[in-house]
Amino acid sequence: MIDFFILMKQELVIMIIIFALLIIKIISDRSNEWILNMVNFLLLINFAAGFFFGKEGMLFNDMFRTTPLTVLEKNILSLGILIISLQSYSWLKNHKHVLEFYILLLSTLLGMFFMISSGNLLMFYLGLELSTIPLAAAANFDLQKKKSSEAAMKLIISSAFSSGLLLFGISLIYGTTGTLTFTDITPHITNNPLQIFAFILLLAGFAFKISVVPFHLWTADVYEGAPVAVTSYLSVISKGAVLFVFVSVLYTVFKPLSHSWYNMLFLLSALTILIGNLFAIRQNNIKRFLAFSSIAQVGFILVGITGSSQLAETSVVYFVLIYIFSNLAAFGVVSLVSAVTGKENISDYKNFYKTNPALSWVLTIALFSLAGVPPTAGFFGKFFLLMSGAGKGNYILITIAALNMIISFYYYLRIVKAIFMDANEHPIEKLFIPTYPKMAMYICVGGIVFTGLLSYVYEFIQSLVPGV
Repeated sequence: MIDFFILMKQELVIMIIIFALLIIKIISDRSNEWILNMVNFLLLINFAAGFFFGKEGMLFNDMFRTTPLTVLEKNILSLGILIISLQSYSWLKNHKHVLEFYILLLSTLLGMFFMISSGNLLMFYLGLELSTIPLAAAANFDLQKKKSSEAAMKLIISSAFSSGLLLFGISLIYGTTGTLTFTDITPHITNNPLQIFAFILLLAGFAFKISVVPFHLWTADVYEGAPVAVTSYLSVISKGAVLFVFVSVLYTVFKPLSHSWYNMLFLLSALTILIGNLFAIRQNNIKRFLAFSSIAQVGFILVGITGSSQLAETSVVYFVLIYIFSNLAAFGVVSLVSAVTGKENISDYKNFYKTNPALSWVLTIALFSLAGVPPTAGFFGKFFLLMSGAGKGNYILITIAALNMIISFYYYLRIVKAIFMDANEHPIEKLFIPTYPKMAMYICVGGIVFTGLLSYVYEFIQSLVPGV
């Protein structure tokens, strides 16, 4: 029983917080300020709990696994949701349904934790659905906006379609191997056409979740219509969790199909980087811009995944950590501007530096990191991804990725130019930065600077990644 509580401590902490919020909703009528203070404190406890009483093992006949790497991945996601909560203060302090928002977000986080620890395709699918359905409700949280309802509808329809593909693939895997347990599937993979078809269905399901071209069509509309806090969550937490599972499944369960899925990932990564970059250039809405930017970033991650090595898996986890800091720094500024002024277009940020120099520098550092400009952490993240991809000797893919990094400089620096150089007679007024959003920005900027410069971070992740 003690092992059960230790191995599932992170999931249990999330469930306790959810039940506590439900009880507060039923029996108490506290102010939003009190609720936000209390929830941020609980999320800090949730993040800290991941660092204590660690143990490796499995439960429920290998359906649930805990390893040092899965604990680290959950800690990264816990840090991300804490930052998002801090950033959302200006938006949530005047909202009617604060508790409901956190219950939905924590329910999706719980599903992601189960998904990361899954040792069975059924457990993985249940975790995936638990992480998706509440997120669609959260996307519709701006109830008075039609775009928010549209975003939720598109998210739930695309998720249902991708889940159908996943289930079909899972059923074929079960039919050809006779098992759903990850460790038992691998010996039965024989490279026959039916198993390759089943894997293609699974790959399509994963590709929908992480917005890989051509399964990305829902992304920009959902990002634009959802509240900024939910968009932030979708772009980093949701994608990060699916990527963690995706890499693990590829390198363990489907390792015998590595030649087949390498060719698929080669094509998908090249298309994803190119399409993401080209469409990002055309955007004026900053949330749509960040949507296509995130699509391009996923393309770089796929380049790293093709390396099929310990370096590749380390690079993916390392880049997701950097991406959380970089993207949330950008979304933190966008969230504050949107909550106070309602402005979400890139043209609105012209001459932003004149009235808001601190916010301008936070956004600029975040954009530099997303572009991969040294010495920000984003440069080191992309460098390691390209190095792991080069391990396979496919220099054509590395060249495509490197050339697209140059293209990305154009659209990231376009925003920097608007902030510092473009004239605007009526720039966004000087914004007051509350304590919580300011703390979130400090964390993100610190993460962008020090995660890249401190080699210990990368070495620590590498020490937890098993050999492939």
